[in-house]
Amino acid sequence: MKIVVLDGYTLNPGDLSWDNLKVIGEVVIYDRTPTGEILERSKNAEILFTNKTPLKEEILNALPSLKYIGVLATGYNVVDIEAAKRRGIVVTNVPAYSTFSVAQLTFALLLELCLHVQRQSDSVLSGKWASSVDFTYRDFPLIELAGKTIGIIGFGNIGQSVANIAASFGMNVISFSRRQTDQSHRTNFNWVTIDELFETADVVSVHCPLVPETKGLVNIGYLKKMKKSAFLLNTSRGPIVIEEDLAYALNNDLISGAGVDVLSVEPPSADNHLLKAKNCIITPHIAWATKEARIRLLDIAVNNLAHFLGNTPVNVVSK
Repeated sequence: MKIVVLDGYTLNPGDLSWDNLKVIGEVVIYDRTPTGEILERSKNAEILFTNKTPLKEEILNALPSLKYIGVLATGYNVVDIEAAKRRGIVVTNVPAYSTFSVAQLTFALLLELCLHVQRQSDSVLSGKWASSVDFTYRDFPLIELAGKTIGIIGFGNIGQSVANIAASFGMNVISFSRRQTDQSHRTNFNWVTIDELFETADVVSVHCPLVPETKGLVNIGYLKKMKKSAFLLNTSRGPIVIEEDLAYALNNDLISGAGVDVLSVEPPSADNHLLKAKNCIITPHIAWATKEARIRLLDIAVNNLAHFLGNTPVNVVSK
């Protein structure tokens, strides 16, 4: 059985082991696959694994041996699912592997906006504290989270994990979600409309999936509803936020700051509006990438394949 990993580097740059996958069959692993080489590298493969390498209909139709595609991520829009269905190719994804890591980075971004830890440290290392006449100084405003309200858009696994952390900081939690599950065990929690969320939250944090209904959801109309003191966080998917609108809101003091781990195009072009926006922290899509989360991802991906081969497929998205 020929198994091809088209773009294994982001998952495993060398600190994990592919051994559990190699037990299953003949494995060929590519760090990255340029678009023009997808077909040649996939030829005769029965099993393909992809993270961001696109598998469009014309590729799938040219691979008669292909039976299974394992997406090495939660999002699976890199695969033409309808074409896979027509071909009888099973496609699986890896859900919920990065919940804790994404929630952790969400608060890393928020705490940096509130406390400016890196800037404070840089000022000390530049010699400013050593030459200060006082035992302390504050070049940047310091904000306490207790008593503030966080508005969470999307309340799945990650949204709920963010709510748990927010509660430990003494924050009030409000949420807008297409599915409103029972949250009666939570104190200081309320379901709200999306308008109420943008109008009342001190922090708006995006954790919904990218679907047609959420593309461009965070736009200038909603940004204008936010408090001028509020922050926007996005650790979900870049196209949910209209970046030009967010840059405008930041540069014109409609909101106080933003922290984003995702952009509409990755890597971004040099003229992306957010790269020069005021008080905007940008990290390079790393929320998912702790070693612990990547270990879980790889384990689940191998388990998905094992279940498929045992005729008990799990995490199937091509139903």
